[in-house]
Amino acid sequence: MGRPITQPSTGGGAGDAGPAGALVQDTEWAGERRSAAGVATLLGTALFGLDAAAGRLDMTRGALWTGLAVLVFVILLPLRVSTRPGLLSARGLFTEHTVRTDSLVSVRWSDGVSQRMVLRDADGSRVEIDPRILVRNPAMWRHLDADAQTSVQRGTLLCGATAMRQLAKRIDGETARTVFKVSGLG
Repeated sequence: MGRPITQPSTGGGAGDAGPAGALVQDTEWAGERRSAAGVATLLGTALFGLDAAAGRLDMTRGALWTGLAVLVFVILLPLRVSTRPGLLSARGLFTEHTVRTDSLVSVRWSDGVSQRMVLRDADGSRVEIDPRILVRNPAMWRHLDADAQTSVQRGTLLCGATAMRQLAKRIDGETARTVFKVSGLG
């Protein structure tokens, strides 16, 4: 299990690079949370409505549909990822995992249906995040990239240079596409 962040925030807002030491959070997390709540509410409402229309709705079935809607919300609720120099934290509904990004020992891609980036530090802590979070939050990427370079200089990052280069290439491509789109060239 990870360690909680014990340093107080020194300023900066979501997605804002802010001063050194500033906490940077995923700018799209709130929208994803609202989407998860919306899907769960829609499912619960549909189940209640169908059951009521069929004349089968009672306390037991109502509790079952409510529990199912809550379960769907918990499954769809994304991790809340935040960074500050030296730390990356991923907080779920009941857990929080934190790694020291300035003492990383490995960065790798996990296998599976959805691509995940797995970061491990010298203390043995592990965080698994969706790399799209770093793509859409440049300030978070800057923290991680700078700290990964520190890990390389210290000699702790033994496995992960390729994964970091792949992610940097992906972020550079997204940035270039965004610049072309905003400038009307793309």
